[in-house]
Amino acid sequence: MMHSHATTLLIGVGNPFRRDDGVASVIVRRLQNLLPPHVALLEQTGDGADLLEAWKGFHTVILVDAVQSGEAPGTIQRFDAGAEKLPVWFSHCSTHAFGVAEAIELARTMGDLPPRLIIYAIEGLDFSAGTDLSPEIAASVEEAAALVLHELRQLSPAPATLSS
Repeated sequence: MMHSHATTLLIGVGNPFRRDDGVASVIVRRLQNLLPPHVALLEQTGDGADLLEAWKGFHTVILVDAVQSGEAPGTIQRFDAGAEKLPVWFSHCSTHAFGVAEAIELARTMGDLPPRLIIYAIEGLDFSAGTDLSPEIAASVEEAAALVLHELRQLSPAPATLSS
């Protein structure tokens, strides 16, 4: 679902049938009718090869994902993946052998990272089978959605030309 006019891609990564792993889906669905016109929306399971394909041609990618980093459940962390290497624990969060972190580091090595890649990581608690979010995670959805939306609205749809 490529939108030729879209310069920014919002990706929600996770599995809605593994409880807190579905938090990104909840967040991006919450945002789908609020997005600026230059933003495309995608939900993915977190397979790295799919991600590499999905973000081709986009200037800015904002990726939302549930993680287990040892922070308090519901904690929201923001990473600028273009500017910094992801923390080591990030690669252990995926159920995929080649997941989000691996895709990002491979793209970095190959010089194929989107010019701007921002990750919002929400600390999950329960990744067992089921569709309900833990209360702590559900409580962070509004804040995470607001942060993502704010960032999307800050981004200019294209490289801005300075008008005098």
